[in-house]
Amino acid sequence: MIPVSIDPNAPLFIVLNVGSGNHDTAKTRTIIEEILTHAGREHHISMVEDPARLHDLAHETVEKAQSRGGVVVAAGGDGTLNAVAQATLPSGCPFGVLPQGTFNYFSRTHGIPSDTAEATRLLLTARAHPVQVGLVNDRVFLVNASMGLYPQLLENREAYKQQFGRSRLVAFWAGFISLLREHRQLRLRIEYRGETRVVRTPTLFVGNNRLQLEQIGIPQAYLLEQGQLAAISLRPVGTLAMLWLLIRGAFGQLGEADSVSHFAFRHISVTPALPYGSRRVKIATDGEIVWLQAPIEFRVAPEFLYLLKPEPDLSVSKQS
Repeated sequence: MIPVSIDPNAPLFIVLNVGSGNHDTAKTRTIIEEILTHAGREHHISMVEDPARLHDLAHETVEKAQSRGGVVVAAGGDGTLNAVAQATLPSGCPFGVLPQGTFNYFSRTHGIPSDTAEATRLLLTARAHPVQVGLVNDRVFLVNASMGLYPQLLENREAYKQQFGRSRLVAFWAGFISLLREHRQLRLRIEYRGETRVVRTPTLFVGNNRLQLEQIGIPQAYLLEQGQLAAISLRPVGTLAMLWLLIRGAFGQLGEADSVSHFAFRHISVTPALPYGSRRVKIATDGEIVWLQAPIEFRVAPEFLYLLKPEPDLSVSKQS
């Protein structure tokens, strides 16, 4: 997959989410503007003050970039990146990232600096590399998508963040408390490679981020670079066993647990057993909650997202 050079005069259209992470947004905007102005690079910053406007603003920004042959840039956490990537993917516009979130899995995986100044300077010189995108029905996910316990955990985590602030410690504590509560088991019919399997599980998690999967110890992590996604499900277990799985995941050993199933795929169809008359399923995509119509299709997107990122270190690649 050959990277694409960017016109050094291509304008940058930046979506900056005011609510991402713990960052001082005014300071962040000043840093971006000073660097780009000093470099003589045309740029336009759109501030997202109302989260409900994020998706509309992302589409408006992409339309402007398309009309000018520009670059779309998302400044925020993984959820912000998801929304802007959703609008950018079908356009073919180059996509830049200025990480502002708590975990920043997407940017870290692709070697993009967490420091705003460094990431902004990278936009001036980087080529656009094709990167894989996951789809759940027609929704983009860059890091992961899931159903069941994990979306509930994310909702609880957001409530804790509103009360105690955004940090990794708060996120971990929210997850811990969520696992102590009773969780409903899903009954899923999964169609995969012409076969159907029925499973009972508290959650189905689909990963599209090598760093995250490696951190929790899923052996299929390397297959993402071969055009696949990784599915993880848990067998029904009690609260103590669930907490033990959380600990194993923290130490990178989740994939070794007997109660954890995992496999790589390019496409699966999942039909959950739903209450009578219900057709919608709660899904989490990169930390954001959406409701989608069943059946739920997880697949690799046919298009690449052309991401501005550092050149790979070939010496490291040869050694690994």
